[in-house]
Amino acid sequence: MTLAFIDIAIVVAYILGTLGIGFWISKRASRTMQHYFLGGNRLPWWALGLSNASGQFDISGTMLMVFWLFVYGLKSIYLPWLWPAFNQVFLMIFLSLWLRRSGVMTGAEWIRFRFGEGRGATLSNCIVIAFALCLVLGYLAYGFIGIGKFAAVFLPWQLHSDPYWNEIYYGVIITAITTFYVVKGGMYSVVFTEVLQFIMMTIASIAVGIIAIQMVDPAVLRASVPEGWFSVGFGWELGLDWDSLLPAAQTKVVDEGMNLFGIFVGMVLLRGILVSLAGPAPNYDMQRILSAKGPREAAYMSAFVSVVLQVPRYMLVTGLTALALVFFMPELVGMGNNLDFEQILPFVIRNYIPVGLAGLLVAGLIAAYMSTFAATTNAAPAYIVNDIYKRYFRPDADEKTYVRLSYFVSILFVILGSLVGLFVPSLNAIVLWIVGALYGGYTAANVLKWYWWRFNGYGYFFGMLAGILAAIPLMFVEISELNAFPIILVVCLVASIAGSLLTPPDDMAVLQQFYLRVRPWGFWRPVYQSLLNEYPQLQPNRNVKRDLINVGVGLLWHSALTSIGILLVLQQWSALVFAVGVVAIASGFLKLNWFDHLADYPDEYASAGDPVDKSPKNATSPASNAQLAEVLHP
Repeated sequence: MTLAFIDIAIVVAYILGTLGIGFWISKRASRTMQHYFLGGNRLPWWALGLSNASGQFDISGTMLMVFWLFVYGLKSIYLPWLWPAFNQVFLMIFLSLWLRRSGVMTGAEWIRFRFGEGRGATLSNCIVIAFALCLVLGYLAYGFIGIGKFAAVFLPWQLHSDPYWNEIYYGVIITAITTFYVVKGGMYSVVFTEVLQFIMMTIASIAVGIIAIQMVDPAVLRASVPEGWFSVGFGWELGLDWDSLLPAAQTKVVDEGMNLFGIFVGMVLLRGILVSLAGPAPNYDMQRILSAKGPREAAYMSAFVSVVLQVPRYMLVTGLTALALVFFMPELVGMGNNLDFEQILPFVIRNYIPVGLAGLLVAGLIAAYMSTFAATTNAAPAYIVNDIYKRYFRPDADEKTYVRLSYFVSILFVILGSLVGLFVPSLNAIVLWIVGALYGGYTAANVLKWYWWRFNGYGYFFGMLAGILAAIPLMFVEISELNAFPIILVVCLVASIAGSLLTPPDDMAVLQQFYLRVRPWGFWRPVYQSLLNEYPQLQPNRNVKRDLINVGVGLLWHSALTSIGILLVLQQWSALVFAVGVVAIASGFLKLNWFDHLADYPDEYASAGDPVDKSPKNATSPASNAQLAEVLHP
């Protein structure tokens, strides 16, 4: 497709702007590793929240959501539970607090904080690094392919007569630009550019939604969809019949196994809760939480993601869907069984987006790719430099050496990821396997690490290893990740528990340090009791009931936020008023039962002054509040 001069100018200005940001903040980012990987823990929570939201504005995910809304109607609000989209609720209620209290820099460093320095902890440390780097490599390769294909469709310049090489050239150019500003600016560049990207995407998304409201007659739209499309309710069966309107859509429903919709939603909800209880994977999501100034700001950030992301993103999704249903249906019917929903976006931009806004939307969609790519690039050197080079080779090197090595590692991983994307044409299936089956194997061990004191480094290693080994066959058999999840979960759970009970428990001093800092709820009574002689004022975390109630209300709040953007664009005013009311009531409840109770650390530290990083003392007399506070790391 062709773009007007103004649209091209906007795209070019955005790209030059990202480079400028990389130069502008490179000196600040290169001071120390703490500055490079975590922004010196000085980045405001709202900026981290916008950065996190921008990272979730992935265009591939957006197009998948267009397909879901097109075929499943308002019932599609449940389908992102597959990822699960509501994991931000668990993070905002309690997991971001627990994770940020650790004061570590990476997921692998967190493993050492949880399990200590023994052989089991070393094995766990190695496997989580391997897991994290596999994710990094997969996402970088996926980003390289995605950027090239998307740019080749929307940017007007033909860099090569062969379409394949045209995509490659675009992938190399945009990847090089992204790599430069991330390498120069580290987490500072990631956050500042992603804030810019999110603002651009929000403006474009709201504009697309408004255009759909102006152009789509609700009565015409209702005639274009099957009965039940506008309802969020469902029974055991989906209850949508596309046969008379778009037979290929009905085939999609059958092929995806969605006819028994009630069973499907129950399975994704259960899986989503378990995956959410495991906490964030050791990638850029974890890095943003660890970058927050403190535990409360980490919780604010996680809540802010849902507040700012859901409405604009679904205005874009619903605007594209509504315009396609009313104006693009003949072309979709003509595709027959080769129905391609990826054609919706070029069709809408070409026919319905005005000059200027089209450039903003294209630049924003390119930014969405760059956002995921940038955050992933920043995650790789954190593991190589901090968890391998610094720990095993040069623990006393100066900070400049670590930062310069981080430059090299970032560039190396970008090259490796791009090569994988270049030579593996079926990368999409591999990435789906990584984020599907491999994440399934991640769940059991990472749930137990938070809630059970007897779970040790060996248990974590064997649980993660079992997950990886159980996931490998799924690359070669025809079974969905959702159906395989219960099997993988049971295998990993057995391996995790057996590995823990057949080996000695972790050093009690390590467990005490973890419990004092993080203060999780769960099965920690032996550790708590072992601390009472030295810290008689110590209180266990009794907030499990309150936290779980808040999670339940938070899930309702998150789902209502998701529906607002859809209902607004579809002009379903009565349902919109109801959804806004649910958000308002749930927000009031969470204000009183969650927000007002947030604390960086438990109450007994409130009057103890600023905490510093020290281990528990082997005192013979009870410790004061100030001594207890010394255990914490800000």
